[in-house]
Amino acid sequence: MTKSVERLRHDGPLIIGGGLAGLSAALQAGPRSTLVISPAPLLQACSSAWAQGGVAAALTSSDSPDLHAADTARAGAGLVEAEATRALTEAGRETVEWLAALGAPFDRDAAGGFAVNLEAAHSIARVARVGGDGAGRAILSALVAAVRAAPHVTAIEDGRLVRLMQDAHGRIGGALIARGRRLVEITAPAVVLATGGAGGLYAMTTNPSALRGEGLGLAALAGAEILDPEFVQFHPTAINVGLDPAPLATEALRGEGARLVDASGVFLLGDAADADLAARDIVARAVHRAVQSGRGAFLDARQAIGAHFPEAFPAVFAACLGAGLDPREQPIPVAAAAHYHMGGIAADADGRTSLEGLFAVGECAATGVHGANRLASNSLLEAAAFGRRTGLAAAQAIGAGGGDAGLVAPALSAEALAALRQAMTADAGVERDAGGLTRLIDVIDRLEIEAPRAPALVAARLIAQAALDRRESRGGHFRSDYPQAAPEARHSRITLAAGQTFRSAAA
Repeated sequence: MTKSVERLRHDGPLIIGGGLAGLSAALQAGPRSTLVISPAPLLQACSSAWAQGGVAAALTSSDSPDLHAADTARAGAGLVEAEATRALTEAGRETVEWLAALGAPFDRDAAGGFAVNLEAAHSIARVARVGGDGAGRAILSALVAAVRAAPHVTAIEDGRLVRLMQDAHGRIGGALIARGRRLVEITAPAVVLATGGAGGLYAMTTNPSALRGEGLGLAALAGAEILDPEFVQFHPTAINVGLDPAPLATEALRGEGARLVDASGVFLLGDAADADLAARDIVARAVHRAVQSGRGAFLDARQAIGAHFPEAFPAVFAACLGAGLDPREQPIPVAAAAHYHMGGIAADADGRTSLEGLFAVGECAATGVHGANRLASNSLLEAAAFGRRTGLAAAQAIGAGGGDAGLVAPALSAEALAALRQAMTADAGVERDAGGLTRLIDVIDRLEIEAPRAPALVAARLIAQAALDRRESRGGHFRSDYPQAAPEARHSRITLAAGQTFRSAAA
């Protein structure tokens, strides 16, 4: 990379990330000039486009925002923040209608209302879908079209966040962006991080492998408060055919009656009709243990879906056929894979973080609505609903921006990244213990010799250290050496200062 730096002054929100959260924020920030930075062309390399589920919202007469909030709190295992969750669930119908008005082709029932499906840990069917399992791409496609038509939005589709710019008072006033071998310093009165999750830190993930928590790491290095980084959700039905990333077999298959079995056909979670619709952490552990024990884990949809697979779940059907499987005739091999990061940059429902000028939204943020375990299909709702709120808030920011970008961390080599991903899956995965987490931190220590303060390593360390410090099992965080939940649910809150170690407040 060359040492020359171009400079660009932007008088409006600078949004880093082109997924559902970032584009929702960009649309709502109008008419103020808004600049979106994406590392790849819009619709590529973001988790939103890969989501097979849908948008959870109270859309029927038998449902309500209060019931949706209660289900969210139950799944979150004591760490869901009530005020943020009410804001989310009360915005459900409005958000789905906004997306539909932009062109998202939600499935409809015979009366013309939104068709809804049941997913795990929901007490009622409330997930609005598109084409069975194509919600993410269809919704994001509608937003991309709207963004391209919006006169106030400019998109740079080959830019990667390298550092945040910060003044002497700690205010964030822009970002250093890499465009190929060029560096561009962009000053702005507000920076919105919508950089996605951290699934790419794991060897087995359902997310784009380029998403490695680097926005989280850079925010932490700038001094932003980080909330609950140890809570990573593992999806129990990643299609286990050796692909990176792993194709996803949507939870809606189990909502339609598909069952999890081992190689002998024994039910993994018992024979009750709703056994496979338990919270994701419970199902993920059952699948993980079956795979680890050599029994294998399979999703059997032959009876529940059968011949209807091609039209009912076209994305899953295509993924199976691509791997040489026909799910109409044989069970689908599955494994638990890193899927969603509940923790992240601490932010409120308007995206405000602990640092002036810095906003965060979507999976890189932690608003408290997911707690220790995300309720299925709440993430697309949060990205759009809170993305809109964040865009409005960021558009109101004033100031010229500016500050120092500091030193650019060296990139991880391919060999170092592979070692990190293997270590994260082995020791910060579905089941954890002190020995494995200590071993993982030792690996991160060694890798930092080559790439000190690399954002991906910072994100990995935050997850590992907070997991080691949380000596209990709760939601997506399971410690085999501390299998019980502590009597009191406590958040992990971490702020890095000069010379401070990565030790969280949860013990």
